[in-house]
Amino acid sequence: MKIDAVEIYHVAMPMIHPFKTAFGNTHTIESVLVKLISGDHYGWGEAASWQYPAFSPEFAEGQFLVSKQFITPSLLGRDISSGRQLQDSLAWIKGNFFAKAGFDLAWWDLYAKMQNKPLWQILGGKSPDVESGADFGILEKVDILIDTVTKAVADGYKRVKLKYGPGWELDMISAVRETFPDLIIHVDCNSAYTLADIEMLKQLDKYNLAMIEQPLMSDDLVDHAFLQAQLKTPICLDESITSQAKMRKAVQLKACRLVNIKLGRTGGITNALEINKICEVAGIPCWVGSMGDSGIGASHNIAFSTLSNIKYPCDIFPTGRLYEKDLAVPEIVHSAPSMFRAKDVPGIGEEPDPEMLSKETLHQAVVKR
Repeated sequence: MKIDAVEIYHVAMPMIHPFKTAFGNTHTIESVLVKLISGDHYGWGEAASWQYPAFSPEFAEGQFLVSKQFITPSLLGRDISSGRQLQDSLAWIKGNFFAKAGFDLAWWDLYAKMQNKPLWQILGGKSPDVESGADFGILEKVDILIDTVTKAVADGYKRVKLKYGPGWELDMISAVRETFPDLIIHVDCNSAYTLADIEMLKQLDKYNLAMIEQPLMSDDLVDHAFLQAQLKTPICLDESITSQAKMRKAVQLKACRLVNIKLGRTGGITNALEINKICEVAGIPCWVGSMGDSGIGASHNIAFSTLSNIKYPCDIFPTGRLYEKDLAVPEIVHSAPSMFRAKDVPGIGEEPDPEMLSKETLHQAVVKR
């Protein structure tokens, strides 16, 4: 398909409640949306790198500039017949995975629409139904967390992810486990620790956690491999897995037993499919994470979550969980408690609401051949 035009939107989406993690407190999610146009067809993609370079070296304003100044000229007017061709066309641009992901996701939505098939079917999903979990940031008091987890369990969630960081550690997880002895729980450290904290991390083994997500440095594999050998609890890598090469090395080093796949962090669906395949061959189950994307990114996540090696409840949120009004339509709703269903329409079945897109756009660029 020939890329006739590109539209790029740097947006800021105010959250209902701030979300606190080990690397900061977030009140607004900044994201970049990409629209690829080919003839009468178009596709949407989104990658939310956030407004500051804390989760990764990228941030939304820089992502927007890279998208406009370098990626768009590399693709505009070209006939891009596959996601791999798109990635190869952008290989000269080092890193910038979130920027590349916006275009990759838009290409897959466009391709699925031109094939007149839902994206989840194009990707080879086993079923349109996917399970999600409940996520909670670092809160003011443990009692508040217990109350919120209690509500999530009552709403039908079978697993809970708890942000974990200095000052919000063993006492917190001990209280939650004592209250919910049989609940599937894991903690997400967001790279808050080093091997100097190994004795504290070893104590997590007694809480029967499903995993410890990204305890050490965001680009590390070697120390994670050492730590995994000391723990009974599986380590899940997130920030560390940015490419197929990093995933192959993680397998060789035995650095993890699970992987969180974020489509933005890995450069898009094309790379994520290959990472998931490496994991499947190695017997490492995956699940899909979120960066607080709008319904555009969430719909891509739902489609990817239908793959057979996605074996743990994913980070997918209904409309109204993060934002009073989502930027995208139609609303994303549960098909059953803690469950979502990929839409049975061509592509992802989601696009921006023009009024909300205009309201929340900080910068935009429209480029035509």
